[in-house]
Amino acid sequence: MPKTTFTREEIKSFAQLSPFELKDKFITLAQHVQGDRPGQKDKSSVQMLNAGRGNPNWTATSPREAFHALGYFALSESRRVWTADDLGGMPERAGSGDRFDTFVRRHPDLPGIELLQRSVAYAVERFGFDKDAFVHELTDSSIGDNYPVPDRILTHTEQVVRGYVEDEMFDGRPPEGNVSYFATEGGTAAMCYVFDSLMKNGILKKGDRIALMVPVFTPYIEIPELDTYEFDVVHVNASLFAETGVREWRYPEEEVAKLEDPSVKLVCLVNPSNPPSLALSQRVANQLKEIVAGKNPNLVVVTDDVYGTFVPGFRSVAADLPHNTLLVYSYSKHYGATGWRLGVIGLHDDNVVDRMIAELPAAEKERLNKRYGTLSLEPEKIRFIDRLVADSRQVALNHTAGLSLPQQVMMTLFSLFDMLPEGQAYKERLRGIVGRRLELLLEGARMKIADDDKRAGYYIELDLLAEAERVRGKGFADFLEKNYEPVDPLFRLAEQTGVVLLNGGGFDGPEWSVRVSLANLDDLDYLKIGHHLRAIFDDYAAEWKESSGG
Repeated sequence: MPKTTFTREEIKSFAQLSPFELKDKFITLAQHVQGDRPGQKDKSSVQMLNAGRGNPNWTATSPREAFHALGYFALSESRRVWTADDLGGMPERAGSGDRFDTFVRRHPDLPGIELLQRSVAYAVERFGFDKDAFVHELTDSSIGDNYPVPDRILTHTEQVVRGYVEDEMFDGRPPEGNVSYFATEGGTAAMCYVFDSLMKNGILKKGDRIALMVPVFTPYIEIPELDTYEFDVVHVNASLFAETGVREWRYPEEEVAKLEDPSVKLVCLVNPSNPPSLALSQRVANQLKEIVAGKNPNLVVVTDDVYGTFVPGFRSVAADLPHNTLLVYSYSKHYGATGWRLGVIGLHDDNVVDRMIAELPAAEKERLNKRYGTLSLEPEKIRFIDRLVADSRQVALNHTAGLSLPQQVMMTLFSLFDMLPEGQAYKERLRGIVGRRLELLLEGARMKIADDDKRAGYYIELDLLAEAERVRGKGFADFLEKNYEPVDPLFRLAEQTGVVLLNGGGFDGPEWSVRVSLANLDDLDYLKIGHHLRAIFDDYAAEWKESSGG
């Protein structure tokens, strides 16, 4: 294959972009090789394979059917109260449980009704709900005829979400005490709210030192650089190797020890990681506990656990360090629900953030009392998780805060589905899908990765420079580094084969690494991507031999 048509300087300039912005350039190149240009008549047989973004190509259909079945019941409840042409009324609470049972009996063939009935029955049994109260919350919320009350999260939704998190994020072993939740517009909103409120409440200040456990999802890299924050960022690098040329993507003890410095106010991690897609080891979790118990007791941990369900026996840092950790979770990846925007922030009721707010200087307390004074006669008693809610609406609009009620219903039904046998079977199928795709990718690329029973496999990050040294020696790796930019392979892939991947360096990983999403293409596409990646690699090897006269 020929080299890329771009000069090294052009490639170097493009590499300054965020990986997700650079991806658009790769897509344009891939469309050209595909013959997908506007007005072009001759189409190439090359298929564009975009593994650059992790939007899954699966959806959880059964809980969605249950959601729509609930909608029909909710409409019947609305029409029962007030029927006038296209007008209905607000569903009534009293007797709603019995009316729901009657509706189920009368509509046995309605898609989703059987799962909806079992979900409701399970929730009533496990959480001890009053059936009328729970059914009314689901019914009224699916209609969406009221503001969210409570604004942070609905009463029954919070209990169901807590159960789901305990099952899936805490491995069925929750910490002592209570964790409260705030329903947000996906993990994206959760990230924004956390950083914003920590600043608003004086826990973080512009220019403060924070840490990132890298490689990491790019917004965690880009947000601290914004002029709002301008944080001094410390990188905790996953730099261990399993053997020569094979990255382990694990954190050495000396890297984690950087968090012992009390000037490090906060650490962000994605667990399982993105892009390496590995759950944090117990060794590192234990080291974090020792750091908090000793040299840095006020360290705030933000853990983004969206991929936790893909690792058997996953246990969040929030379970091991409940008093120091803000948990961010999104339903988007597991349920194929990126468009639903369903996420939560979890925070233990006994937490270091509330303690630090209580210990702020008098002037800071006065400032915050003024900020939240319209919400309570005792604003100093407002918990941080409730301040998150208020700040999400600039405080002045707190009375209209909260995630939309139909979204909270979908969150509830997704959570209950997971608690039923078919939800657990669904989870196992997803793990099988990403595992099979990883095997096909590696088969095509003929590359080696470290064995790890904590691998989620939602993404994979491949270190091309390490692979070059593994298969052909350090001389080949040195040749690549000297003669090409680290993103050169990605330009070649897009321009010559129609394959779109992301540069690992944009995630603060090794510059010569690439990220492959294993979630969004058909299984055999990953075999093709692997073949293309190996062909590009072989081209470099041929150029190396030619340059050395071999």
